[in-house]
Amino acid sequence: MILCFGLSWPISIRKSWTSRTAKGKSLFFECFIWIGYVFGIARKIIQVNVGEETSWLFYLVWFFYVLNMIEITIDMILYFRNVKLDKERDANK
Repeated sequence: MILCFGLSWPISIRKSWTSRTAKGKSLFFECFIWIGYVFGIARKIIQVNVGEETSWLFYLVWFFYVLNMIEITIDMILYFRNVKLDKERDANK
């Protein structure tokens, strides 16, 4: 699942970049997913602090959590850019 999300976000980022509009995007949805990744990362931090054994799989999951969170953050930034562009287009009509 996390790998599929990791592959999906670059597609969403590209669409946000090229479309230059926020129409059809849900900031609420992206924030909800972002919070989920915050909790996932927090769980991994707790696992390390409790002293649970960590394997290569632990670090792989950690990497994808962080990568996906960065990608969602980029898409959220593009959302705000695109809202600004939408407002400018509407004002020029």
